[in-house]
Amino acid sequence: MTLRLKSSLAIVVLAVVAAAGSHPSAQALERSLWVSVVDQSGAPVTGLGPNDVVVREDNVSREVLRVVPAEQPMQIALLVDTSQAIRNDVANIRNALPAFVNELIKPNEAGLRNEIAIVGFGDRPTILTEYTFDPAALKKGLGRIFPTPGSGAYLVDAIEEVVTGFKKRNASRPVIVAVAMEARDLSYRMYDQVLPELKAADAPFYALMIGTPRTGISDEERSRQIVLDRGTVESGGNREQLLTSMALEPHLKQLADQLTHMYRVVYAHPDSLIPPEKVTVAAKNPALTARGTPVKEQNETKKKP
Repeated sequence: MTLRLKSSLAIVVLAVVAAAGSHPSAQALERSLWVSVVDQSGAPVTGLGPNDVVVREDNVSREVLRVVPAEQPMQIALLVDTSQAIRNDVANIRNALPAFVNELIKPNEAGLRNEIAIVGFGDRPTILTEYTFDPAALKKGLGRIFPTPGSGAYLVDAIEEVVTGFKKRNASRPVIVAVAMEARDLSYRMYDQVLPELKAADAPFYALMIGTPRTGISDEERSRQIVLDRGTVESGGNREQLLTSMALEPHLKQLADQLTHMYRVVYAHPDSLIPPEKVTVAAKNPALTARGTPVKEQNETKKKP
């Protein structure tokens, strides 16, 4: 082989390698997650950077491009148990909620406010206050929290109904927070109906459950426990188990801190017709816990070549 031919082949090989290396970058999409990172005490971690988190799509690591404070307002559905089961705990529940609500409707650093709707789910899911950041309207809704005599809880139904409401409102950053007693659930919807809708809504689900977890054998009780276990984890939320309603206030304060100190983690996603089945985020520091929820795709953009 002549020296000229060898040189020509080397140039061709280098050109192919360069094209292969540049193509994915040119066609990569930017995808984002709303991410909460907390320490072992549950306190939010500040000052997070791209080197502090790992994003995986179907167990394949993706390049983290940016980590910035989450400034887009949340649309928070606050689900509160109003069944007969809260009759001995209603005072503690009503005393704990105002500080939580007031903290979440404060303007963030961008001057934007979250909206909150209050939904009771005793007897049937009932809107106590529509989405608003008006303190007077929210105070009025909190004042409507009372046990409904002879009623059961319909938590799973309430989750499905607020998810449907998110779709109708085209909510850009939906969140579900539930405060419920460990009691019998009478919901008509089953977990296999609700979990797919919760996933499609891109809404993290946080549950604060008061009392000892139930181990009933009815279909409704099994369905509720599956929604509470899988729905919180798979959506990027969390489940807290409280032995008494007196512990509700500090846990709600901690949750408000977590929600108001979240990040938007932007990562590179290959331009593919097949979306990933699972997206996860983890903190590189094993002492920290990261939870993430995908940002809705209509808000994402393609990177410029």
